[in-house]
Amino acid sequence: MDELSNKDYVVIDDFLDKNLFDDISSFFETTLPLFSKAGIGALDNNTIRHDIRGDYTYWLDRKRDVSLLEFWTLVDEAIFMFNRYCYLSLSGYEFHLANYPPEAKYKKHLDQFNSRTNRMITVVIYLNNNWKPGDGGELELFLKDGTSKIVEPIGSRCILFKSADLPHQVLKSNIDRHSLTGWLLYAPSALGQFFG
Repeated sequence: MDELSNKDYVVIDDFLDKNLFDDISSFFETTLPLFSKAGIGALDNNTIRHDIRGDYTYWLDRKRDVSLLEFWTLVDEAIFMFNRYCYLSLSGYEFHLANYPPEAKYKKHLDQFNSRTNRMITVVIYLNNNWKPGDGGELELFLKDGTSKIVEPIGSRCILFKSADLPHQVLKSNIDRHSLTGWLLYAPSALGQFFG
């Protein structure tokens, strides 16, 4: 919590235990045929822009995706901890699985919509087994001091960062890059893929 508060981001390795990592990875593979091309913007303003992002996503739904119960419990615990220790008043979340096929990337952006700005904390959990340098798909964070931080998408690594404060991009992937990505929300809106 302190590191996130001071640096605007924190990287946590081995975030998931092996069983949960395997369960989420298996769910990812099972649902991969249901993924759809990701766009930019919320709901009616959602537009497919291949020049900006090349990933495919599957939005998670707590009521439908009951096999991820342990993950949903982890989300509840995270919201409780942020509210208790950081006084953030988080009251919802939205998550999706993301697949970046070879050559896919996501250009520099902030995790906010023009129509709503209630994403407070971005959560990315990598699901890549045996990722190695050269595989690509790294996350580049653009820090307030003018420098940048490269985060390698190593399996079970989690990165948390302040959604409205850190522009970032996903560098070109050379292999399929898998992640579970989402946002912890303040004052959820009816817009977007909100669940709470």
